[in-house]
Amino acid sequence: MDFDLNDLSAFAVVARAGGFRDAARELGRSPSGLSDAVRRLETQMGVRLLNRTTRSVGPTEAGRDLLARLAPALQEIALAVDVVNVHRERPMGTLRLNVPVSATRTVLPAIIPPFLAAYPEIRVEIVADESFVDLLATGCDAGIRYEEKLAQDMIAVPIGPRVQRFGLGAAPAYLAQRGTPGHPRELLEHACFQGRFPSGALFAWDFERDGERVSIEPKGPLIVQAGAAMELAIDTAIAGMGIVALFEDWLRPHFERGELVPVLEPWWSSFSGPFLYYPGRRLVPAPLRAFVDFIKSGKF
Repeated sequence: MDFDLNDLSAFAVVARAGGFRDAARELGRSPSGLSDAVRRLETQMGVRLLNRTTRSVGPTEAGRDLLARLAPALQEIALAVDVVNVHRERPMGTLRLNVPVSATRTVLPAIIPPFLAAYPEIRVEIVADESFVDLLATGCDAGIRYEEKLAQDMIAVPIGPRVQRFGLGAAPAYLAQRGTPGHPRELLEHACFQGRFPSGALFAWDFERDGERVSIEPKGPLIVQAGAAMELAIDTAIAGMGIVALFEDWLRPHFERGELVPVLEPWWSSFSGPFLYYPGRRLVPAPLRAFVDFIKSGKF
């Protein structure tokens, strides 16, 4: 039985996007056209692939099984067509990156603008996600994560600062009222804002100075989900309600403006920087190849 490749691709995008409207914006097609494509596919296969309600669209069990096999196959087809890009003077196409929100604050701002200037025919799409994901299933070409989360079968390229620190900050008004802690254990007497990973675990507050290591479990009136919600913790700290812990580079602009003051800076712990990662046993799309070469060149 022959199936229309465009209909298969439409189904995959709709299932991944969770709706016809978002998929239509991504593909530059009409929602009704995508709905017709999925309906043709369902009729041809004799099974429902998507559950549709007025509020959401999601794959059925049959749809999930098809998507699991279909996504890698469509990616390989796209890669095969992308081989033509090698013969172009300038590569073109879309580069999709799956990154944590912290990378959009501390890594990519120094890289994306000069990369877009150097490759005007490449469009970069950023998907901010705190979880470690299956790149192929999400339709992304590469991701950014830290070393402890990288699978062994991935190619990893250093990107951004090679050493980062986890810093603490509080508003001058808060410290004037509550005092400035001189040792990490004194944080137990302060209002500390915590972050929670998608797994449910809270951020660890680890400190080190002159060989002494201290790990504490702070308490406070605010817990936020890792990612963009950390901005709420920063704003609440600026309002004088407590101490926020986050990437030093993320907090740095607030230190420079005087909105926050570094707390316990001699104790801040450092860790190795992030990596760009992508599957190693497959062709590399031209936009990704250009991005990797750009990162390795250090011309930014």
